[in-house]
Formats: sequence, structure tokens, C-alpha cells
Amino acid sequence: MPVRLERPGDHPNTALVTIDRPEKANSLDPGMLCDLADAWREIAADEEIRCAVVTGAGERVFCSGMDMGTTIPVSQQLARGERVDPRSFEGLRNVSTALLAGFDLGTPLVAAINGHARAGGFDMMLASELRYAVPHATFALEEVALGLYPTGNATVLLPKQIGWTHAQDLLLTARPISAERAASIGLVNEVVGPTDLLSSAFAAADAIARNAPLAVRETRRGVRSLLATPLDAAYPAQEALGRPLRKTEDAAEAQRAFMEKRPPVWRGR
Repeated sequence: MPVRLERPGDHPNTALVTIDRPEKANSLDPGMLCDLADAWREIAADEEIRCAVVTGAGERVFCSGMDMGTTIPVSQQLARGERVDPRSFEGLRNVSTALLAGFDLGTPLVAAINGHARAGGFDMMLASELRYAVPHATFALEEVALGLYPTGNATVLLPKQIGWTHAQDLLLTARPISAERAASIGLVNEVVGPTDLLSSAFAAADAIARNAPLAVRETRRGVRSLLATPLDAAYPAQEALGRPLRKTEDAAEAQRAFMEKRPPVWRGR
């Protein structure tokens, strides 16, 4: 299948999403948009999944965004008021969810960037918490070169994640940057060799999944919500997020495990 959702047995509580259409630069046609959106919804609804990894198939492209050859004709049909195939219609309706633009996964996401990340692929990457990239990966937002506004995650999240001038360079020049440059400006965590890419991503995902699930989810949620909170309100909001966790079974178990010098057994309660 062009979009695969797997739960690797050797990585407990971790899901793997693979965009598998390398012959088309891992671009997303309407059917894939439906499948990708469904995969994210399934992950968001499953409390047993504590972290997810997303990657692309092949050695060249992570995701190049929309498959213009299939999505543009459908968009034009809709604009003309013509009837379109139901699955194609659903695909266009699911663009935002598929790209995690405005859809909160609720679960930490690690991006294993196996090649070029462009357009919607760049947007999807911006929704992740941690990112590992191969040396030949490049990153670009090319909308302004096409007369378009970047309506995914780019103008909403990018200036919050890296420095203002670096964000504006990517948004306004449409020039690609290298993986080395992406790491130097904090867009990705680390550049690793192709054979180490998934193992690095899973090592991070497993580290996240080993931690108390409620604490991880609330910490992730808190970081995202506090980004837009004025400083004088951020500290009380942070305390309100943290206070309930101190009363959970997992918090008590962490203390017992520490005293007993053993790994904690999380219950998610």
C-alpha cells in the first residue's frame, strides 16, 4: 500500500507510518491523503501508541507534497461544480489532517527524513517533535515561487521553531537548504547516515515510549499551548497542566520504582 501503518514488534508502544510511492517522489494523491489521514486518526485514538515515526520509502524523497497531476484536476472539477469520484473528494477534504496541519496527533512524532522534504512533506515534518535526516536530504518551501501562500504548517509553526531570519529565508526565497544547514539552524535534530536513519528515529521513539505516558502527552500539549501564551499567564498555565499529574498512579509508581531500583511499570492512570 502507498501508505502503511505498522506496529513493529521490537518497538513496543510505537507506530511506524511509511509513505511508499518512491516512483512518484512519495507524492500524495487523493487516495493516499485519505489513507494518511486515517493512519493519523488511528494513532491519535489508540492510547497504547505512545510515539510514532514517519518516513518515506526509497532513498531519494521523504515526501514531495501533493501529486499535482491528480489533485489539480479534481480541484478544478470541484471549482466548476462538477461531480467527482467520492474517494477523490474525500482526499481533498482530508488534506489538512493528512499533513497534520491543524490536526493535533496528541502523540509525539519522530520524522525519519530519508530524502528531500518539499511542500506538503515539509509541512508534515513541521508537525513532528524530533527529526533525523540523511545527508542528501534537502528542505524547501516553494509556494511563493508558484504565486501561492504556504497554507499548511509553514507560516504558523516554522517561525516558532527556528530563528526569525532563518524562517523568512525559507519562506520568502523558495531556495532549498541542505541537511547540514537544516541541522545548524535547528530545523532537524541530527544528520545521520541512511543505514542509521530508522534506528536513530526508533531509539528516540523508544526513549519517549518508555516514559510515563500521561506525563509525555501533557508535556507535549503544554509546550504547544504555552507557545502562544503571554509570559505572565504561561507560568500559572504550566502549573495547572502539571498539578493533576502529581496525583496519578504513574507518578506514585515512579517514586516506588526509584526507591526499589527497578524500571517503572506504567499504567497510564
